[in-house]
Amino acid sequence: MADMDPATTTQTESMMEEEASLFSSLDIILVTLLAGVVLYFVMNRKKPEPIPEFKKLDTPAPTTRETSFIEKMKKTGKNIIVFYGSQTGTGEEFANRLSKDAQRYGMKGMAADPEEYEMGELSRLSEIPNSLAIFCMATYGEGDPTDNAQDFYDWLQENDDEDLSGLNYTVFALGNKTYEHYNAMGKYVDKRLEELGAKRIFDLGLGDDDGNLEEDFVSWREQFWPAVCEHFGVEALGDESSIRQYVVKEHTDINMNKVYTGEIGRLQSFEVQKPPFDAKNPFLAPVTVNRRLNKAGDRHLMHLELDITGSKIRYESGDHVAVFPTNDSALVNKLGQLLGVDLDVVISLNNLDEESNKKHPFPCPTTYRTALTHYLDITQSPRTNVLYELAQYASDPKDQENMRKMASSSPEGKFPTSNLHWSWVLDSCRSIIHILEDMPSLKPPIDHLCELLPRLQARYYSIASSSKVHPNSIHICAVVVEYETKTGRTNKGVATNWLKNKLVTDNGHKSTVPMYIRKSQFRLPFKATNPVIMIGPGTGIAPFMGFIQERGWLKQQGKEVGETVMYFGCRHKNEDYLYQEELEEAEKTGVLTQLNVAFSRDQEHKVYVQHHLKKNKENIWKLVNSENAHIYICGDARNMAKDVQAAFYEITEELGGMTRTQATDYVKKLMTKGRYSQDVWS
Repeated sequence: MADMDPATTTQTESMMEEEASLFSSLDIILVTLLAGVVLYFVMNRKKPEPIPEFKKLDTPAPTTRETSFIEKMKKTGKNIIVFYGSQTGTGEEFANRLSKDAQRYGMKGMAADPEEYEMGELSRLSEIPNSLAIFCMATYGEGDPTDNAQDFYDWLQENDDEDLSGLNYTVFALGNKTYEHYNAMGKYVDKRLEELGAKRIFDLGLGDDDGNLEEDFVSWREQFWPAVCEHFGVEALGDESSIRQYVVKEHTDINMNKVYTGEIGRLQSFEVQKPPFDAKNPFLAPVTVNRRLNKAGDRHLMHLELDITGSKIRYESGDHVAVFPTNDSALVNKLGQLLGVDLDVVISLNNLDEESNKKHPFPCPTTYRTALTHYLDITQSPRTNVLYELAQYASDPKDQENMRKMASSSPEGKFPTSNLHWSWVLDSCRSIIHILEDMPSLKPPIDHLCELLPRLQARYYSIASSSKVHPNSIHICAVVVEYETKTGRTNKGVATNWLKNKLVTDNGHKSTVPMYIRKSQFRLPFKATNPVIMIGPGTGIAPFMGFIQERGWLKQQGKEVGETVMYFGCRHKNEDYLYQEELEEAEKTGVLTQLNVAFSRDQEHKVYVQHHLKKNKENIWKLVNSENAHIYICGDARNMAKDVQAAFYEITEELGGMTRTQATDYVKKLMTKGRYSQDVWS
């Protein structure tokens, strides 16, 4: 900056002083004016309306179910978790037994439904010292996971990068050798966990329900626990006493509207029905038809129709209908008499483990009568663990000793001939009622018995109708089960006898059946032009009545429909030719292009459906090999399905010019492509 002379500097300073003086006066005036304006508004503004004070509502915090099994195990001091994949309750029962066993080895276990937890946490199990995951996995249908294990199965398939190197595990599989994919789910879980780095600490156990599933489980379990002790360096406590899981509470003064009377899930769900309907919320379907199908004979084959109008239930041909039966009231009363108890006492069985997701073994509060009628299986032969736990209540030392023998795998307990459990319980078809009758000294407390008995399960039937023709009705075809046992007693099937007695009107009231739909893979081909070959003797005809109705409906719509071939079998033409009129009418109108019926006992030599298949082998081979036919088999898995499969091997071998190995592979490929489907039972 250039230097200024003294005169210029003095002038500049004088001007600055004048400006400073001027700004100071203006500032004072402005501040005064602003203060006045603010004071005016403060004094004259409208006072605000008082804000009304709302009382805070006492809304309960939403209850969230713990989905972290790791956090639950840490909180409760558990180190063993037993996951179960269960369709009929047996897998869950075995899981509960294993989790109770842990206590006898100084460890703490919990049974867990994989559907309720975040299975991605398996990699964190190593955070818990001496931890172990046990998997009791049943196989359902054609090698599929059970409904509650489906998400776990998907997770295993999709997560190739999962590192389970810190996981100790073992698997017990539940299956049936009569099925094509024997124990597929258990085998897959065992193999897949190893692939993801987990450490198997004991060999895969294979349970066969076609043989003796209980024996398989007990034998595996008795080798499994010593291996666990060795792995973790622990010893059995030697405590073989009974371990209770639930404690009973009697309700002397309770509002009966709060008491369960047979509902599966929501209280009073049978009074106020709300969709959607499923396994935990069944629909009460009125019975509109209940007629006997067979013209003669000592068996009772029946056709029922359930009305689903207004339920929003949808089904497709090939699906299953699940029904929830109840036990015979005479058997329930008999059990009450044998135990000398008042069955109408209102009780709750409460889990001693307060952190458990399973608060009660069945819906509570309820009465003993309701529990024994709706919730507990009182007719199946008790498993060894039930006998072991009940033995302490026999006042006769000999009865006590025999019951403990039945529950052991000592030399007396080896399957099949000398095994007391096999001969006295299973082979003689003794239920808990029969055991109490034949052992008068056995008087268990009813609450402990209710804790030990398995849950009464839903029964599944192949739907015998098509929703295209019967959108508001579901048809059932079944045979009533009734047989004489080696002890001279008459045993009756729970569900079929219950259904038999479901009259259309009962004392002026409509009979109803609690039901829901279980989806199936047993489906007609997507292209109606594909030929179908249906093989279903006896009540195995059920899904094919739906298929025939649907193919007929498609023809009525003007669609081109491929050949529809039926192979049916029964004992006598004039006795148990089911749906004879309907089948012959379908053949007459061209809906069925071929109807082949085997009457097994109308001639000297027995004739079955597989004999008719071989007789028509050229047509069968043409439809399958040249015209892309789909094959469907429904009925008995133990004999019929195997014999039919063998017939297809023979036809393929002979007319396809193949070796037996090649023919077997050919049929297996049909299965893989969904062109050879089975809906079978044993």
